[in-house]
Amino acid sequence: MLFSELGLSAELLRATEKQGYQEATPIQQQAIPLIFEGHDLMAGAQTGTGKTAGFTLPLLQRLQMIQPQGNQRRVRALILVPTRELAAQVAESVENYGRYLPFTSTCIFGGVSINPQITKLRRGVDIVIATPGRLLDHMERGTIRLDAVETLVLDEADRMLDMGFIRDIRKVLQAMPKVRQNLLFSATFSKEIKQLANDLLDDPKEIQIARQNATADQISQVVHPVDRGRKRELLSHMIGKGNWRQVLVFTRTKHLANRLSQQLERDGLSAAAIHGNKSQGARTRALADFKNGDIRVLVATDIAARGLDIDQLPHVVNFELPNVPEDYVHRIGRTGRAGLEGEAVSLVCIDEKKLLADIERLLKRDIEKVIIPGYEPDESIKAEPIKNGRGKQPSRGRRNNAGRKGGGFKPKGRNANPQARRGRSQGRQSRRAA
Repeated sequence: MLFSELGLSAELLRATEKQGYQEATPIQQQAIPLIFEGHDLMAGAQTGTGKTAGFTLPLLQRLQMIQPQGNQRRVRALILVPTRELAAQVAESVENYGRYLPFTSTCIFGGVSINPQITKLRRGVDIVIATPGRLLDHMERGTIRLDAVETLVLDEADRMLDMGFIRDIRKVLQAMPKVRQNLLFSATFSKEIKQLANDLLDDPKEIQIARQNATADQISQVVHPVDRGRKRELLSHMIGKGNWRQVLVFTRTKHLANRLSQQLERDGLSAAAIHGNKSQGARTRALADFKNGDIRVLVATDIAARGLDIDQLPHVVNFELPNVPEDYVHRIGRTGRAGLEGEAVSLVCIDEKKLLADIERLLKRDIEKVIIPGYEPDESIKAEPIKNGRGKQPSRGRRNNAGRKGGGFKPKGRNANPQARRGRSQGRQSRRAA
């Protein structure tokens, strides 16, 4: 179906054509008419299928159709996202698709000075794209009001909950009008997300383009069993032998991301690391250098698993498997976007046997295992426990690598309430991540 068949305004059609788009993806074909009609929406689709345009285009058109009272410019649409990178990507889409419309937008997130954001908000904006932590900072300072919001979008809502943003989200909801349109977009839907949808959405329409937690068919997936101490050697071998020019590599921890990028540099491969402890300027530069080909390897933690939109990215490597199976889907979803082919490689040691089994159970399929000659695993090596890369105990009843639920210890004293402990920890982490 063409965008011209979806009832978009002339200005929006002109913008989509300038972006080089004529045909709407399945999520866009289904979501855009429903949003036009004013329905609340719960929409799920694989990453790389056009979710952002699926809500941005109809959101802009509804702003066109509904004229606000008075001349004062107020925030009419709020888009909440979990990470800075995704916020910047969505803001770019809003700007590109709204280039021929009179609306203004701004992007607010942490890690940068708040003052330029305050200046722009005081001038008045129609659309705000924000991470929850920095948005709350503005609300507490009184530099933003949400009492005129007509449309709320929660993008990658499952990731926001997983990062501990639920309390921040509920505070934001209290500051908005009760009557508004609510759009919830995500690649996966957990039970917690469905509960949030029940609380947030009013008689919503539901769209599920592919089965939950599915990966795109055009992404080839392979596991290379290898000893933990030889992963870096194998990674360098594969990049060199295959002449890979652009590779996104995922680790579980920030420390390993830094160390691995330095080791790859010593191997003669241009590399950079991107994670939550990096300044926003460093993250932006690393991503820009990766996109334009100045570096071959970008090593990232799961903060980059959502929101990185890299045209024609050919290779994603799981240097370490994620602790949470759903994150595997989002990691490899950075390749194979917009219908293009991609390759997802996982380097798996004996320690990660259970993590791999959890991923295959989620996908409802086995991933092909291929041993690279010269890198055969040593069967005498025993498995070692894996520390949770997110720095907190598994939540929502997930079991740790020893198979014990909740971390295998009984807290005492001030830490006796696990919910309170998680809330404090997640709250701190969410502010840092945003």
